[in-house]
Amino acid sequence: MGGSEIVLIVLVALLLFGSKAIPDVAKTLGKAMREFQKATNEIKREINDAGGGIGDDIRDIKSTIQNAKSDIQDGITKHTSEINSDIQEIKDDVQKSTASITSDITKETEQISEVINNPAKNTTD
Repeated sequence: MGGSEIVLIVLVALLLFGSKAIPDVAKTLGKAMREFQKATNEIKREINDAGGGIGDDIRDIKSTIQNAKSDIQDGITKHTSEINSDIQEIKDDVQKSTASITSDITKETEQISEVINNPAKNTTD
């Protein structure tokens, strides 16, 4: 507030309450302002006290979520590793079977080629 606004308020108060009542009104307003300030400070303190407990709860919840997340990630990693191991075993088995079949086909092909290239030798056997 500026100086002119304060002067205007004092003049209005003087007109409304008279010169004798202004000190009493000022005392009453001062007491009311102190009580209002006390109430405001008490409310702020209550909010801050309640907020401190909420912060602990939030930290506990965050910790629980982090632990659950870690457990899930560990489980996924374990199962992924097991699946990869199983896939590798299947892949190795397929490669062995394929190699065996390829070897058998190669032998049969060589025998057929030999029969085709030397028909007279095979008929005498």
